[in-house]
Amino acid sequence: MVKNKITLPPSTVLRLVGDYLSSRLREQLKSVAFIVIYLVAFQMLVFGRAPAQALVIAGGIALVVVGLALFLEGLILGLMPLAQRVGIQLTSHGGLKIIIPIGFCIGAGATFAEPAIAALRAVGSTICAWDAPLLFFLLQQRPEWLISAIAIGVGIAAAIGLMRFYLGFSIKPIILGVLALVLPISVLAAHSSNLAAVLGLAWDAGAVTTGPVTVPLMLALGVGISRSSGRSESAADSFGTVALASVLPVLTVLALGILLLPHVPQPCSEEEFFSPAMRPQAVALLGGDDALRAYALRMGSAAARAQFAAAGDPDGSGSGGGAIGVVGVSDAGVAANDTSLLGLLREESGHAARAVLPLTVFLALILFLLLRDRPRYLDEVALGITFCLLGMCLLGIGIRVGLSQLGNQVGARLPQVYRDTTVEKGQIVIKDFDPAILIPAASRAGGSVRVFQLLDGQKVQTLTFNPDWYNEVERVYTHHVRTSPLIHPELTRIGLLLILLFAFGMGYGSTVAEPALKALGRTVEDLTVGTVKSVAIIRAVSIGVGIGLIVGVIRILYNIPMTWMLLPPYLLLFPLTIANDDDFAGIAWDCGGVTTGAITVPLVLAMGLGLGEQLNIADGFGILAMASVYPILTVMLFGVAIRMRERTFARAAEGANDHE
Repeated sequence: MVKNKITLPPSTVLRLVGDYLSSRLREQLKSVAFIVIYLVAFQMLVFGRAPAQALVIAGGIALVVVGLALFLEGLILGLMPLAQRVGIQLTSHGGLKIIIPIGFCIGAGATFAEPAIAALRAVGSTICAWDAPLLFFLLQQRPEWLISAIAIGVGIAAAIGLMRFYLGFSIKPIILGVLALVLPISVLAAHSSNLAAVLGLAWDAGAVTTGPVTVPLMLALGVGISRSSGRSESAADSFGTVALASVLPVLTVLALGILLLPHVPQPCSEEEFFSPAMRPQAVALLGGDDALRAYALRMGSAAARAQFAAAGDPDGSGSGGGAIGVVGVSDAGVAANDTSLLGLLREESGHAARAVLPLTVFLALILFLLLRDRPRYLDEVALGITFCLLGMCLLGIGIRVGLSQLGNQVGARLPQVYRDTTVEKGQIVIKDFDPAILIPAASRAGGSVRVFQLLDGQKVQTLTFNPDWYNEVERVYTHHVRTSPLIHPELTRIGLLLILLFAFGMGYGSTVAEPALKALGRTVEDLTVGTVKSVAIIRAVSIGVGIGLIVGVIRILYNIPMTWMLLPPYLLLFPLTIANDDDFAGIAWDCGGVTTGAITVPLVLAMGLGLGEQLNIADGFGILAMASVYPILTVMLFGVAIRMRERTFARAAEGANDHE
């Protein structure tokens, strides 16, 4: 019997497809629009200038919107049906013996497919090899080792999470046990100058992993396992795995750093790094003599280049040790310089293929060969994988030319808001300047400076003398008039307050628009039968992210050690986790993962690194880590407040019954 097929006219098909695609694009545009408009408006209102290369950045953001929409649609059509089918069949083919290794492989593979991993590839160009050698090595020389370490941590978390789906044990002891291991290791790592620079990266790595690939895949696998094992599919059972996928990568990245520690030099000055005594270590770090020479010419100061040349390159041109046709110091560096559209398309296509195809092939092989099953609609799965590849390619290009540049510009300009002399307003040219009129004056910073008095119309003002601005031959002194963008140099405290308000607004606004958080809020409201409203959870998480960004920016502005910022909130979470029930504790811990999506991660990372570069800080990492822990804290406190309110109502009800 042949079934009748329903045929639609082409115009109707096009209209239906167009409506569907436009709804998906609108959804992603809403999640991007606020944070982009917020950053652009801040630049124009506070700095008084539009973003540089505005058209390029706008094009990059458009690619991000289209790419993310395609990628998420492909995930729903392709990867998630495969993962759920695998989960359904796993329990009948060996139980935990097969669930654990397959869960590990899928979790690790999902990490490589995370869109936010592209942000890690795009950062690191501002890290100096002599300031933080281990951090430089991980980000620029061996980024694949870093991502592999993160993947191992997520793989372990996925294996534990699937075990929990199968066996149904509590997640609280595991989370607290992992934290009890990670926090002391972080404190010990802070005593090594090399490892201390990696701490922020390690804790940020946990935030990068819990994106739109890992979380849905783990939940799809878990739902399949729950169905086939006869356990309930309660939404509460799914909470907690995301938290493990955020914490365990911290441990694996620090372990990688400890293993590499003997093979990289200690942080040192620029001159010492290029000195003959450090030459073997510097060559090993950069990957060869030619790479070291190119790095010296590209990043080193005149004094460092001269010291480098004295050891075997007399004219400083690079002729003493071979050709200097090296564009960058690593594959990442070369890639960063290939900014043509064709070059970006070629590179990001390769990244997308290496990220999506191995995971897809692994799931397909497990399903077809080992489990002897197949998804219902192979054509939809194939279309979904195609969407994933195309979306991830466009998303990677958009992050590099749009979001990363925008975040970097904001981060680089933020110090201008609170520093006294950052923006040049004009020049005062004084002819026939006589240095004999200079008089000494005490400086607040210590020592003394030389000043002179200038008659400007009817007003006499005292100006600080800068020897670099005096031309002895022509006897002309050119005084550069500078002020802060806040109009008056005495308003630096207001400028600092403005930075912190900016950080809070960026965190709060971008989190409110995060689609994953809205889904989490609806789940919590259903789970608590309306006792806890979705809007209340969203507000609590958004406030936590805003506070976290404030703390992260303060850490970079004042170069505060990472452990000082990590220990207080995490130590406070121990008693709060114990005080809350299992369901709410799992919800709170997962809130730290859903806030750092594919849009927030590249912007915040770029902003932190740009800020760190301007302040001459070895690294600008750690903001994402703060944006992950403080939402957990605010939701935990919210849960404690709810329990206290319920107890108050219960006591009041008991008192009313006693009176009756």
